[in-house]
Amino acid sequence: MTTVARRTFRSTPARDALATWAAIVDLLTQGRDGAPRAELLAVAGVAASIIADHAPGDAPIVVTCDGPRTRIYCLYDDDAIDGSDANEDLLGFDPLNGDWRVSLPSPIDDLSWVQGALNHHSDRITARDPDTPVTKDLSSNTADTQTLVLDSKGFLGS
Repeated sequence: MTTVARRTFRSTPARDALATWAAIVDLLTQGRDGAPRAELLAVAGVAASIIADHAPGDAPIVVTCDGPRTRIYCLYDDDAIDGSDANEDLLGFDPLNGDWRVSLPSPIDDLSWVQGALNHHSDRITARDPDTPVTKDLSSNTADTQTLVLDSKGFLGS
């Protein structure tokens, strides 16, 4: 069973979408500079567009690593102003430890351009249909996955 941490960020109108992504990046990088921070900031425009479309209101941004999984949601409108349901506390672990991945929920109408835009900047940061739950481990690289094909004739000795 995978351990899951949940964080909920105040977004528009409490802070704009780009500032929301910057706060999420600060959480994920624990305020440290380096390659992960640069990679996350490289997709800031795309991520801000997703946040502005309210995609992470119901479907989380999912971060996987060699440790616990992190699900990040955003609050909007009156909930963002009130902020009582927000939880932007630091995590008790490094969410970008080892082979980390980030999956962003994207409105289905924008999914193809979002995926294309993300591909220009990162192999670790991807987009998915918000109605599709993240069920598999995002830390595995699908390009390295091979399909097992059973040779029944060779197996049965025919």
